[in-house]
Amino acid sequence: MATEKNAPIANQQETTVSVQRSIYDPGYVNAMSHFYRGEMGRIMVWRQRLDVTTNWAITSSTAIITIAFANAGVPHIIFFFNLAIVWVLLWIEARRYRFYDAFRARIRMLEAHFLVPMVMENRDLLQGDWKQLVCEDLILPCFKISKLEAIGRRLKRNYVFIFILILVAWITKIFLHAPHAMEGFWDFYRALRVGHIPAWLIAFAMLGTFISSIGIAVYVGKKSSGEISEFGTHRSLWRI
Repeated sequence: MATEKNAPIANQQETTVSVQRSIYDPGYVNAMSHFYRGEMGRIMVWRQRLDVTTNWAITSSTAIITIAFANAGVPHIIFFFNLAIVWVLLWIEARRYRFYDAFRARIRMLEAHFLVPMVMENRDLLQGDWKQLVCEDLILPCFKISKLEAIGRRLKRNYVFIFILILVAWITKIFLHAPHAMEGFWDFYRALRVGHIPAWLIAFAMLGTFISSIGIAVYVGKKSSGEISEFGTHRSLWRI
């Protein structure tokens, strides 16, 4: 009788041991390792594309600023086209960032639910339906963040500083190469007019870009945690 009572316990222990060993199965570990390496290579390609778009924005802005200050005859409206170019590049980079973030989510899923239990040697950390989520995403890939959030993240990281630089250069250009001396705000406002383009339209472009850039960056910064937290829980443990 004692043997019969101990049989279910023994079977349960054998099942637990087999489940515990499944994470260390050589075929499973090898497949997941190659999967992780492949996804890491993919996000690195998208990460390089983000850097290329940012470099285009910086290069085009530098070239336009140089041309504007090198020749006094160049109207300050050239910075309007600079803003348009940077906005287009920001839109392109936000689209690329959504692809980068979608594949990065798979990497984080593997790191949290596969690598961490392997390092900790603790099967209990493997909880939830993360395998099903990864498989569904492999079959039907989808973005993890909205277009606005992607734009806000790239603005916060890089483009808000580019826009501020353009606006500062624009205002400096107006003061340096104004057709008449400016003694007050209305003199500066009249200096915004270029040919048949009214001053209010140029002022709207300047203020609209500045307010929208800062507003989107602040809004997304409050609504989203971002890729990496500024200070980890155990940050002090990593100090060398």
